[in-house]
Amino acid sequence: MSPLLKIRAERDRMSAIERRIADFLLDNAHLLRDYSSQQLANALGISQSSVVKFSQKLGYKGYPDLKYSIGQALARGDGNGNGNGDDAGAAAADDHPHTALAESLWQLKAQAEAATRLINPPESIDAIARAIVQAGKVFIIGLGEDGIPARAFATRLSLLGILTVHYVDAALMHAGVSAAAAGDVLLVFSEHGRQPTLCQIGRRFRESAGTVVTVTRHTPNPLRAHADHALLVSAHDERRHIEPLLYQSALQHLLDLIFVLLCEASEERRGRLDLNLERMQDLLDG
Repeated sequence: MSPLLKIRAERDRMSAIERRIADFLLDNAHLLRDYSSQQLANALGISQSSVVKFSQKLGYKGYPDLKYSIGQALARGDGNGNGNGDDAGAAAADDHPHTALAESLWQLKAQAEAATRLINPPESIDAIARAIVQAGKVFIIGLGEDGIPARAFATRLSLLGILTVHYVDAALMHAGVSAAAAGDVLLVFSEHGRQPTLCQIGRRFRESAGTVVTVTRHTPNPLRAHADHALLVSAHDERRHIEPLLYQSALQHLLDLIFVLLCEASEERRGRLDLNLERMQDLLDG
């Protein structure tokens, strides 16, 4: 596993000092051979012990072990530190600036998706897919921008013939979950997981013996405390116009994986999907 990918995946859960170390390593991976742990600490204005503890938290014996692992990863071409796709971008710049920009964005999205896969083990994805299949009803809610992927996923489940109850209003969902039964599933989309009303809905749903699945960033947040299963997204960039794009891309890839698992597991569901798509097309053509 690439240490740079591991650092990027875990960044959102790090302390402020750990994020400074992580960002320095990601931005200067090719230069680390010239830095001792003390020199790195001096460059960041932190203690040497902070650098050592950071390395150990990632599973390495110490900073030299981490530095060697990063050097080996770079030699194998396992990804660059800054995630900007410099080599490919520089080559593409000879054609057109837009090509370089598109290549850089593609690289960033690919890294966000890889980091997101890393923190969502297959057994967790399988458990969520199994809960959806076995549910009598699947309740789905997302507020604001979180409502966009929530609505799209609810539509896909409906096309598979899965009974889906989708709300964009928290008050209506409060009323809706009163009809929840044991075995039903609630998917709550909330990037930062901080809305108190969604936490209340999750708590009420679990009281009815339903299964709560939260969809949030890979950060400690109140909503995850109410989850039976958590879908986690790792996507980071200092540029505020880029970071949401990475989050949306990584989240969509995660949801696509679950949808494909649901399709592949049942020929009957695939048949329902085909039939529903044909009916929709007939309505559009008419």
